[in-house]
Amino acid sequence: MAELPMGKVVTAGKIASNVQKKITRAQEKVLQKLGKADETKDVAFEEGVINFNKQLVEGTKLQKDLRAYLTAVKTMHDSSRRLYECLDDMYENDWYGRKDVDSICEDSDLLWTDFHQKLVDHALISMDTYLGQFPDIRARIAKRDRKLVDFDSARHNFAAVNKGKKGKEGIKINKPASLLERAAPGWAQGILSAHNVAQTSLSRSQAEEELDRAQKVFEEINIDLQEELPSLWNSRVGFYVNTFQSVAGLEEKFHREMGKINQNLNDTLVKLENQDMSRKTGNQGVRTSTAQKSSSERTQDANHTLSPGGPPAIPKSPSKLKPAVPPPPKATPSKDMKQESIINLFGEAATPNISVTSPTQYDAPATANLLDMDLDSLQAATTPAAQNWDPWEATEQAVVTEQAVVKEEAVAETTATAATESTESVEMPEAFLFKVKAMHDYIANDSDELEMKAGDVVLVVNFESPDEQDEGWLMGVKESDWILHKDLGKKGVFPENFTQRM
Repeated sequence: MAELPMGKVVTAGKIASNVQKKITRAQEKVLQKLGKADETKDVAFEEGVINFNKQLVEGTKLQKDLRAYLTAVKTMHDSSRRLYECLDDMYENDWYGRKDVDSICEDSDLLWTDFHQKLVDHALISMDTYLGQFPDIRARIAKRDRKLVDFDSARHNFAAVNKGKKGKEGIKINKPASLLERAAPGWAQGILSAHNVAQTSLSRSQAEEELDRAQKVFEEINIDLQEELPSLWNSRVGFYVNTFQSVAGLEEKFHREMGKINQNLNDTLVKLENQDMSRKTGNQGVRTSTAQKSSSERTQDANHTLSPGGPPAIPKSPSKLKPAVPPPPKATPSKDMKQESIINLFGEAATPNISVTSPTQYDAPATANLLDMDLDSLQAATTPAAQNWDPWEATEQAVVTEQAVVKEEAVAETTATAATESTESVEMPEAFLFKVKAMHDYIANDSDELEMKAGDVVLVVNFESPDEQDEGWLMGVKESDWILHKDLGKKGVFPENFTQRM
């Protein structure tokens, strides 16, 4: 016995049989190509083999491209992780959302890892399993081709025996020695010779048995392939659908979740930007507040009507602060009347309890006062400078001043009335309380806050729940937004000390 490199032990007869089969198949193929022997044809099977080869080429290309896609996903994962690590390293501990950024970086890395693993499980492994059946089928197709040649050769040998002049059992079949036999090595010459001797003693019955055996082997493998090849060809559609649906679904889920992560990162960065702007505004506001505080302290020393921490009280009308001025006399003035008026005016300055409603009502008391008065002091009071003062001119000037004050009050009242009518013409929200005016810019630090510019008018409304209201905060909507949209969708909370009630 001889031992082959693969570890299989075979006999010399087995080796000789395999060599003889190769020789017989080679001879049969040469005869078929030369047209001296017919060849069994199966058009349907040949079409199945063509489809099989096409399907194998397409599947192999898809597998190659899918592996390249997974490599790109892995590369993108590494690049994304390094980018987020860079952000994490630069993000300072006192910045807004430090812990959120750590969580976002971790979630991004886990999402990439999960995406890559699911692509391997649902696409690549399925692809490998799909292509794993092709090598076995391709090997059986090659075996079927060899068994077909053996069948054709046995069929031709049986036909040659039947056509011979000696159609009896003892008829010998002599085969010419082939070039392969003559070229065989010395150790195989004896084996081939022995085999040829055995072949020459084949009888008709032996040729028929060989034909039956070759036909049976061929038909067994041929029937199996006739069923498997069409089924494999038809399975490609469902496999392609499942593969690309898996990839598309995993991509859609990955990008949706990654979109949420990116949105969270964007919100965090926006709040960080607002925090930085608020810090800068706060530093500037501290300097401004210090200057305003010193100015306010000086103002409070002069005006004690200011309420602490609030806006200054509205001053009273100037007409209420000035003393009443006597109305002009109805009669035509004369020199005596002027002197009486002068006495009455000085009498008012000297004796505050005396009313100056009409100079004719107190003629007697005025005379009595003159008798009791010190004439020296009266003479000092009636100096040339005092004698040059004309009471009619003072009265006319007082009347003009009073009219101007009244006019200002009328204008103010008209303006207030117009503002009231304008407010009443616009339908207010159901929960409307009052109006305030923004005295400073306010940048919203959260989504539920109302951003304001100095000068904005805000309609203050009730909180939906009293528990939601914090001390020092109001809920409202800009008057301009309410007039345009009639909707409280843009309402928000804002600090009360940034506004002044209208």
